[in-house]
Amino acid sequence: MSFVWGAATAAYQIEGAADEDGRVPSIWDTYSRTPGRVRDGDTGDVATDHYHRWAEDVETMSALGLGAYRFSIAWPRIHDQRGIDFYSRLVDALLERGIAPVATLYHWDLPQSLEDAGGWPARDTAYRFAEYATRIGAALGDRVHTWTTLNEPWCSAFLGYASGVHAPGRTEPAAALAAAHHLNLAHGLAARELPGRVSVTLNLHHVRGDAEAARKVDAVANRVFLGPMLDGAYPADLLEDTARVTDWAFVRDGDEATIAAPLDVLGVNYYTPTLVRPWSGDTPRATADGHGDGTASPWVGCDDVEFVRQPGPYTEMGWSIDPTGLTELLLRLRREHPAVPLMITENGAAFDDRIEADGRVHDQRRIDYLRDHLAAVGRAMEAGADVRGYFVWSLLDNFEWAHGYSKRFGVVHVDYDTRTRTWKDSAHWYRDHIAASSRGPSPEPFD
Repeated sequence: MSFVWGAATAAYQIEGAADEDGRVPSIWDTYSRTPGRVRDGDTGDVATDHYHRWAEDVETMSALGLGAYRFSIAWPRIHDQRGIDFYSRLVDALLERGIAPVATLYHWDLPQSLEDAGGWPARDTAYRFAEYATRIGAALGDRVHTWTTLNEPWCSAFLGYASGVHAPGRTEPAAALAAAHHLNLAHGLAARELPGRVSVTLNLHHVRGDAEAARKVDAVANRVFLGPMLDGAYPADLLEDTARVTDWAFVRDGDEATIAAPLDVLGVNYYTPTLVRPWSGDTPRATADGHGDGTASPWVGCDDVEFVRQPGPYTEMGWSIDPTGLTELLLRLRREHPAVPLMITENGAAFDDRIEADGRVHDQRRIDYLRDHLAAVGRAMEAGADVRGYFVWSLLDNFEWAHGYSKRFGVVHVDYDTRTRTWKDSAHWYRDHIAASSRGPSPEPFD
């Protein structure tokens, strides 16, 4: 059995060159440049300067032994041919080194002009996305191994339009549900235009706790996307749970059939499980999910649910480290959608990484995290889950959205003053692990 080992990044988090070669502003440019939105006033204007240092980064990928690289294309950059040429050079360099290009079309950087016209709550945005997919597909479709239409549309819809902790920073629950639908529609329209293999990446929540609370969260976290994409319809309980918010009139005849475009692989992003319980309203609502301060919740239709802080240990994001949730999530997907191959498109952890006196970054906690989660994938595969590959998040330390540069996820350290790259111990470990386990993860942790 072949198994693909890779690493993942996102354009706004690493590229920089925000105003170069015809790139137009995105919602994240606007959001990060608005005072009070991003920690320490950080922006992605320079990020890790990948736009200028991409050749060095490709050499790092080759030295790691990666079989694939998952990157995103900046929608605001392809308005100019120079932007398309940048991705063409990147794809060619990857192929020259035997690294399969896995291109994500949307990793949250909507052109600001489209937000000004209504953003994802507006139906027209889905059609503009299909036009973008057609253009970039024509330019790179002969060389891209796999296309991913959307990355984590839950974050785009509910963190962007309900809780406002991501760009564009709106707090409109009805708009968030409309955004979720139009992201789904955009996926279906684009999937029909792209040449070759097509995927989508979802940050599926593995929800534990009270059964009714878990059902509600599962509906708005997972089945709002899995339903139309894989079953051809929105789940009835989701519509009922959110009936007080919207009548779902934005769903038109034929939309769900369009959304249910055939998938070659389903991307799964996993970091931590979610624990829920009923909330009576008599006490302050717990927000241990980390997706808001309680004043505006991303959990539309879940007003009587609260999120419980789980036992440690924790990453620097405050997320509990629990690889058993990954095994259980993969086995759920196998039970419910056995015909759809899976790919772990993001998995990793942020820790307080520093270059030590010996010039190295000794991130043993990340090595332990990766080893244990790969073992969790191995256990799921032994139990029948059809997992085709694993992409570590992330190749590089980068701009971590509203957290700015305060959280480091990379296996390669980046000095944000000089943009110098330094392999962490986890990068050396990942290289050796790839070399020793080309057939996929073992169900038991090993070094």
